[in-house]
Amino acid sequence: MAVSATSFPKIYASSFECRSDPDFSSSARSEKAGPGRFATRASSVRAGASFHGLSSLIFRFPPNFVRQLSTKARRNCSNIGVAQVVAASWSNNPAAAGVPPAAAIAVDAAAAAAASAPVAPVEELQAGAEVLVVDEFESSQDVQLKDLDLKEASFLSSDGSLAIHAGERLGRGIVTDAITTPVVNTSAYFFKKTAELIDFKEKRRASFEYGRYGNPTTVVAEEKISALEGAESTLIMASGMCASTVMLMALVPAGGHIVTTTDCYRKTRIFIETILPKMGITATVIDPADMKGLESALEEHKVSLFFTESPTNPFLRCVDIKLVSDLCHKKGALVCIDGTFATPLNQKALAIGADLVLHSATKFIGGHNDVLAGCVSGPLKLISEIRNLHHVLGGALNP
Repeated sequence: MAVSATSFPKIYASSFECRSDPDFSSSARSEKAGPGRFATRASSVRAGASFHGLSSLIFRFPPNFVRQLSTKARRNCSNIGVAQVVAASWSNNPAAAGVPPAAAIAVDAAAAAAASAPVAPVEELQAGAEVLVVDEFESSQDVQLKDLDLKEASFLSSDGSLAIHAGERLGRGIVTDAITTPVVNTSAYFFKKTAELIDFKEKRRASFEYGRYGNPTTVVAEEKISALEGAESTLIMASGMCASTVMLMALVPAGGHIVTTTDCYRKTRIFIETILPKMGITATVIDPADMKGLESALEEHKVSLFFTESPTNPFLRCVDIKLVSDLCHKKGALVCIDGTFATPLNQKALAIGADLVLHSATKFIGGHNDVLAGCVSGPLKLISEIRNLHHVLGGALNP
């Protein structure tokens, strides 16, 4: 709704002056507590002509203002918008609000029908006091609904359904020229008909289904990180610890063995040493530079995964990722590097030889100390395994 400063419309021109708050000391204060007191106060306000010698016309809005505000208020479910509608209706229709007819401006049938008539611009303007005039409010031209056949949309047959669904995107993708990515705050997604849902379930149609399974906003972040890492796929989660724990549980089978390093984030070590053993998963802990220790562990155990940070937290020690990857791959073990402290800008672990790269995006990727997030990137096959478990466990990132 455009708002501009211009001259006051001629048909509404009047001496416009500020007034002090009405004095309720006489009649209103004499009433006892209860409905009567509030009724007295309300009627005193309505009878604007009786206060301080003011005319009955306190303020006048352009003729289309009530309808424009009504549309906007209904669309936004705005209490403020509804209050504006009430105020505009009262000031434009004082007779209906209890103002004596002699003091009121006549409101004819044409004005009463303005809510359903086409919007017409204010024609006459008079030079004078600067006031705010609301320009013609353009509706959304049914952009949100244009792809939906309303004749077949039986669910839109009631006011309750309209209050929920009308004006929404109705399952379409984000259509916008905005430079910034829209934040899609939704827990569920819309299918126009059962056939679309079946096509989605049978992988003939790309769509979103439920917030834990994906979100248009977070997908943008995943694709961005994949591009930075040179990865086929990325999964973003609620925190770095969420990414670490889900990755380990998804890729290490029961009875499997992990090799990790002494210089490792404490909570990750706690998970590896106290939680995974409950699943039959054991671990060997080596110094980040102990390649002999790694070779021994690979010989003695059927190692499923080597997991370390590089640079490490908190001592910033770096691991020879290429050498580690060569040693592990010879024994069929995966390599996952937590590159949180390096970021994809300073280290491309996948290009060096790692199978997976993980980040606590809360740190440098987030950058402003205002988000918790984690991500893991790598081949689509491995990320899909992690994603399947993520869909079970939860830990979805808020968009």
